[in-house]
Amino acid sequence: MRLEYFEMIDAVVRLDRTAGTIEALAKVPAESPVFEGHFPGHPLVPGVLLTETMAQASGYLILAHLGFARMPFLTGVDKARFRSFVGPGATLTVSATLEHDGSGYAVTKAAISHEGKALCDAELRFRTMPFPDGLDAPMRERARAIGLLELAGLGGGTSA
Repeated sequence: MRLEYFEMIDAVVRLDRTAGTIEALAKVPAESPVFEGHFPGHPLVPGVLLTETMAQASGYLILAHLGFARMPFLTGVDKARFRSFVGPGATLTVSATLEHDGSGYAVTKAAISHEGKALCDAELRFRTMPFPDGLDAPMRERARAIGLLELAGLGGGTSA
């Protein structure tokens, strides 16, 4: 994770485009300016960043499902539940399942766990739209860096 840059997913470890599932890893940094204020002397990952982590895993799933033809934008978070705190240094397992895709919208169910313990989950809604100018290439590069393109069979090799 690079919290300050909203790069939450470090690696995609499993992807099943047919079943509509993804599993990713997110390694919480040992130190981050985020922890200076949340909370002084008791650092915790803010719930909004955990939600963002689930949204990014879901977004990568949708990108793979759509073959990078459209970009998912988060439009709603429902039934979010936070069951435990997340501190610096934790390696999180992030999973998402595609529940619906059609008419320009997608819905996922996502969850985060640590060492087998459920930490949080939510239902997430996305609007899928054409890529804004200039966003396609950076999204593909980030997807390549975390292993998504290779797992999706969408050109995971290095670019020349």
